[in-house]
Amino acid sequence: MTFLKIRVSTRRSLLAGAACLTLAGCQDPLDFDLRGLGGGFTTANAAQAPLAPRPTPDDRGVISYPNYQVAVARRGDTLADVAKRIGLDTATLASFNGIDPKVPLRKDEIIALPSRVAEPSPATGATATGPIKPVDISSVAGGAINRAPATPGVQTTTLAPINAPQAQTGKEPARHKVERGETAFTVARLYSVPVKDLAAWNGLGADFAIREGQFLLIPVPSQNPPKTAPAQSASASTTLPGQGSTTPTPPSATKPLPAEKVEPAVAPAAAAKTATTAVAAAPKPAAPAKPVAAVGKTTKPAATGKLVRPVDGTIIREYSKGKNEGINIKAAPGTSVKAADAGTVAAITKSADGVPIIVVRHPDNLLTVYANVTDVSVTKGDNVSRGQSIAKLRGGNDSFVHFEVRKGFDSVDPNPFLN
Repeated sequence: MTFLKIRVSTRRSLLAGAACLTLAGCQDPLDFDLRGLGGGFTTANAAQAPLAPRPTPDDRGVISYPNYQVAVARRGDTLADVAKRIGLDTATLASFNGIDPKVPLRKDEIIALPSRVAEPSPATGATATGPIKPVDISSVAGGAINRAPATPGVQTTTLAPINAPQAQTGKEPARHKVERGETAFTVARLYSVPVKDLAAWNGLGADFAIREGQFLLIPVPSQNPPKTAPAQSASASTTLPGQGSTTPTPPSATKPLPAEKVEPAVAPAAAAKTATTAVAAAPKPAAPAKPVAAVGKTTKPAATGKLVRPVDGTIIREYSKGKNEGINIKAAPGTSVKAADAGTVAAITKSADGVPIIVVRHPDNLLTVYANVTDVSVTKGDNVSRGQSIAKLRGGNDSFVHFEVRKGFDSVDPNPFLN
């Protein structure tokens, strides 16, 4: 189980390490899971319907839903300021949200309330009293149908006064508590909402940073009234079967059929020549692909391959797109991990367990990644030569290197590059 846990955490952290390579070139905060980089798959705009804006809080900053309440921080607020404004104990509010009471809050940051406070009302600056009411589209539509007159005619309706308070309505959003290792991007993908809308609803900073234990409101789709179908024109009419189409003229015995063109038969000699030409032009069968090393086989140094193997050992886990983005090669503890080709050290980072990860950039937009190593002997920006030792294998059951090859930021099977 320990070995499996390390492999999973290594893969996740590896993606985060490789993502650091484009931090300087991105205008938006980088998705540390490498989604959408290099024109690949992205769920940044996964929501199919437009999302509603966040409801307007009252003068205290309180937004009230039927099942919970939240407070919206103002610029320069601390948790103590929010607690004083809504009438809650600062320590309780800090413990519930995992925030130091003295830390300045971001403008529009969402603070979850552990218990309900006084409901918004005109006295607190709200337009109506009570929590936001959910909209039941079915009942609204059904009521409109039931109120429709049985006979056509001009109908009048008494409108409510313009200044009458209107209660906010809308769907209650899901409230997500951030767990360790989650990012704004992973939360946005979990609920299929754009990450920018998630940030706008929760007052996230420009780096989209979130913290463990933070409560996030998940944006909900806007509930626009359905578009009415255009009325059918009064002049439109339905044609009966057989009407509106032209009947074809039947064949006539007095009018001869058009002359039939028959191609002349090909002479035997010409047919043989044509067949010989076709055979000569047929493409040759492709050569069979080279077999890749199987799990459990011992690897050997590549004599003519484009890349050299980082270590000479046994492949204990093969490449599997989306599951294992590289190969795991096991060897004796302390074995030198070599650079697969000449290049520049683009990044050195660490996994969640503090295990180093090295990324080397090569020509032709090629990256190689070396994870689950120790004793790193290079630094970011160093030029490394082909076969140069850059780290060593860890001890015990962890004496393997997780090796990835990436074209741009898309992982590919390393075996064809090593054979």
